[in-house]
Amino acid sequence: MNRRNFITKSVATTAVSLLPLSFWSTLWLQEFTLDELTGKANLSLYGEGYQLREEVNKAFSKMQAEAKKEGIHIQIVSAYRSYERQKQIFNAKFSRYTKRGLSGTDAVKKIIEYSTIPGTSRHHWGTDIDIIDAKAKQPKNVLMPRNYDEDGPYCEMKMWLNEHSEKFGFYIVYTNNPKRKGFHPEPWHFSYQKTSLAMLKAYQDIDFQKIITQDTDLKGRAFLSESFLETYKQEHILDINPALLP
Repeated sequence: MNRRNFITKSVATTAVSLLPLSFWSTLWLQEFTLDELTGKANLSLYGEGYQLREEVNKAFSKMQAEAKKEGIHIQIVSAYRSYERQKQIFNAKFSRYTKRGLSGTDAVKKIIEYSTIPGTSRHHWGTDIDIIDAKAKQPKNVLMPRNYDEDGPYCEMKMWLNEHSEKFGFYIVYTNNPKRKGFHPEPWHFSYQKTSLAMLKAYQDIDFQKIITQDTDLKGRAFLSESFLETYKQEHILDINPALLP
């Protein structure tokens, strides 16, 4: 099997256009607050050992139960993540990379290979999940692309997801399309399409740059210029699986 095809199957670019009109009319009627979109709201979340929106958790539970019938134990290792938690991750990485000798600019570039700037993470929405196969022999670092390859511990789960995840509404976010920019491919990161589509549409209307640049506790803030953040928006926020674009 071709390695690229194994990691993530080809994206069906017509997937979104084939959705019924009733889907879209219901979708766009939803409203989300600024705090909700940037991880600062006090949301009602569900799950055991993780947190998701109610409808997302229900869909995930169904997918998890179906996979278990075939001996695959899907486990969420990261779901909802608040603004403050994302900032802790960002700040810790910035400190670590600059201590290793990277410039502030290079440290930020290194961080955004896989990690988001706080206030811009899809994990703020309670719609996205990072998953592993709990049944497999666990590697030292679980969220590594090689773990989902043909000879990786999560290969069986990845094959099952390639075949079934979209039936439950979950789509891989950061594909391995060689023309895609932004975050490196993440074969572990899936998003619940119906809700995240609406949230991304709403997110595009907010001034996220203002939120980021006014946070005096955010390390590396001085290196996040207006032009840098505009490029970040186009490449890291919007250059994703087309099935997840409104």
